[in-house]
Amino acid sequence: MPNTFQTPEPIQEGDLLAAIDLGSNSYHMIIARYLLGQLRVVDRLRETVRMADGLDAKGGLSEQAQQRALACLARFGQRIRDLPDVRVRALATNTVRKLRDPRAFLVAAEAALGHPVEVVSGREEARLIYLGVAHAQPPKPGQRRLVIDIGGGSTEFIIGSSFLPIERESLQAGCIASTRRFFPDGKLSRKRWRDALNTIGAEFQSISSRYRALGWDEAVGSSGTHKAISEICQKMKLSKGAITAQALPQLRDALLQARHIDQIDLPGLSDDRRPIIAGGVLVLEAAFRALALEKLSVSKAAMREGILYDLLGRHGDNDMRDASVAALCQRYGIDTVQAARVEETVLRLFDQVAGPWQLEADDAQMLRWAARLHEIGLVISHNGYHTHGAYLLEHSDIAGFSRQEQQMLAALVRSHRRNVSRHAFEALPDRLLVTARRLSMLLRLAVLLHRSHEADPINQLELLVDEDSITLQLDPGYLSTRPLLQADLLGETQASASLGFRFHPGLD
Repeated sequence: MPNTFQTPEPIQEGDLLAAIDLGSNSYHMIIARYLLGQLRVVDRLRETVRMADGLDAKGGLSEQAQQRALACLARFGQRIRDLPDVRVRALATNTVRKLRDPRAFLVAAEAALGHPVEVVSGREEARLIYLGVAHAQPPKPGQRRLVIDIGGGSTEFIIGSSFLPIERESLQAGCIASTRRFFPDGKLSRKRWRDALNTIGAEFQSISSRYRALGWDEAVGSSGTHKAISEICQKMKLSKGAITAQALPQLRDALLQARHIDQIDLPGLSDDRRPIIAGGVLVLEAAFRALALEKLSVSKAAMREGILYDLLGRHGDNDMRDASVAALCQRYGIDTVQAARVEETVLRLFDQVAGPWQLEADDAQMLRWAARLHEIGLVISHNGYHTHGAYLLEHSDIAGFSRQEQQMLAALVRSHRRNVSRHAFEALPDRLLVTARRLSMLLRLAVLLHRSHEADPINQLELLVDEDSITLQLDPGYLSTRPLLQADLLGETQASASLGFRFHPGLD
């Protein structure tokens, strides 16, 4: 039987796609239409939310910051109310990563937006930033590009060639976070600036040697902080678009003429940028020093454009997640022949139950990756390798995957054998729990059927399901020569109960 649910529906001519970037300072949404193989932007929305201003040292979020965020998402949600979830991707960054209880905020955020909201790691954020800049300003063939993005809570550094990042890092120094950290009372002084510059510079030293050794042909700054600083430099006639090593000290001296942040008066500086410009200039000066930069051009593109092009790739032949899974298989020496057996069988099972269980193409993809990676933990130990594998998948930086996607992948690998831990799915949002348990059951059966690693095909394989009942039917002749499989199937009745299913192994 052919696999009918393996591939997401491709983007069609005229389809609208939306990307939302829930940044620590601003929320951005970009909407584009797919025409003649290209993305044509039809709308942009931006609101200053300042989530990082509401973050306390214990990971709590003030009620005011949360309400600003949710009100903005509600307005964004109205604009994309008619778009299906598969055409929308909303990603949260540093501030949400730091929350003590991010799930509580995400539930409220999804309700306000009307679409799922995911969290990405700092390194994945860096990859998407680079992708956005590369598409907006295609790099010259064979040249390397350094991209720096100063956000509200973190700064991303990426070196890449063509459309692929080579090095990517996310460091905890952003324009809002640095303003709050070094000028908490709003007072400005040269001594405070010097001390702050030394502190951030020391933190940037963790990447400076590696990045300078790798080298780049051009440097680009993305997002609002660089755009604001560039405009100020132009208004002050310090530079003509690019930010230079000569211009920055002069800009800093002009900024420090104010004794307080509220008194900063620089040409071209907007009112909404004034409270955080000191932290932005501070971080940028530290970056120039650490990397010995002479000039930084400015791109209007950033993570939101990267999300859009990544979304397009997910529905085509350029899904970064496929490449990442293949790299993991190679890195950890996974038995790809056995993984292929499990993958083929789990997709056969998936096809039979996708309708009654309301599973979608994205679910098939997740199953495919879980099948390929289910033995990844063997690199550590055979004893409890499913637990080791889950840990590796949840805590690694895997390009293309959001945190929730990695948590789903980890949950499937964690629960594919032996007893299912009651904690296996606790990291997942409630909206994914039913699907996760169903996918886990399918993977368990596929792994069990191939426990012997034999090459013989399973000619008869039928799975009948309703909401909480599963019946497996195999060729009696096939079963009669496999007593171990019979015993495993009988034992599965107890394990499946912990997933919420009544399993009938079809051994009568």
